[in-house]
Amino acid sequence: MAQMTMIQALRSAMDVMLDRNPEVVVFGEDVGYFGGVFRCTEGLQAKYGKTRVFDTPISEGGIVGVAVGMGAYGLRPVAEIQFADYFYPASDQLVSEAARLRHRSAGDFTCPITVRMPCGGGIYGGQTHSQSPEALFTHVCGLRTVLPSNPYDAKGLLISAIENDDPVIFLEPKRIYNGPFDGHHDKPVVPWSKHPLGEVPEGYYTVPLESAKIFRPGQDVTVIAYGTMVWVAEAAANESGIDAEIVDLRSLWPMDLDTMVESVKKTGRCVIVHEATRTSGFGAELLSLVQEHCFYDLEAPIVRVTGWDTPYPHAQEWAYFPGPERVGEALARVMEAS
Repeated sequence: MAQMTMIQALRSAMDVMLDRNPEVVVFGEDVGYFGGVFRCTEGLQAKYGKTRVFDTPISEGGIVGVAVGMGAYGLRPVAEIQFADYFYPASDQLVSEAARLRHRSAGDFTCPITVRMPCGGGIYGGQTHSQSPEALFTHVCGLRTVLPSNPYDAKGLLISAIENDDPVIFLEPKRIYNGPFDGHHDKPVVPWSKHPLGEVPEGYYTVPLESAKIFRPGQDVTVIAYGTMVWVAEAAANESGIDAEIVDLRSLWPMDLDTMVESVKKTGRCVIVHEATRTSGFGAELLSLVQEHCFYDLEAPIVRVTGWDTPYPHAQEWAYFPGPERVGEALARVMEAS
């Protein structure tokens, strides 16, 4: 086992797959010689050459379009969109081509592409470098959407995504690239080297897609979260003294519904946390599923803690970011309700 940041774990996953499978190629803006804006692909071009790891023009539609064609012809491309905020020009390629190819060809073609996108706020990126667009992808049948919360899961899930025959949107919360973040921005950063989930096998392993995990066992209330919000929820539970069980979804869609439902039926209460805007956010789908499957087990109304329905502000970053104080208030509210 090695100590890795999430950046190093993602790089290790691509390294492993480039070595194991000659059909794997990695490309995107600045991913080659420069190693990516966050250095996730650093050193891979030098190791595997310019035909396996290469730079592209600044054209998200072109990047994904090329990936779809490569996938149809038997390659397994791993394309990077430099920030999730920039995927919009590629929407037609993702929705109309990648997601539909298996169905429209009656199974003759598949689209085994992985599209990596750093997402989320907490780095003072402002409105064009902080978005969390996961709900837009989960709405599209034919796309898989994955969002890890730690280095160990990130590597295993990325390898599973590359090996999968469906198109996978692989979202990476950039605020936790270098360490877990509990929402207290005024405290020193804790590096992954000081956390058990920073221990990552150097070789090949997988984390199954569609597998949630119980991140923190508890009896009082279930918190459903993913990405950075898993760590915020943990901080809120510890600081409030409420025995919250935290479910880390990992794969947003398709999801591990059984783990989520089993937890809510056990605790009888549920708080849903995500960083994206509230209206039509993925939390609305989670709330609907919990209500549908756990109605007679609920002891209190389900509560959502989310970002606000505004562009992500630069000057008021921490007023927008769902921190442990807001999550703690939600935990207290569901515990008081009966």
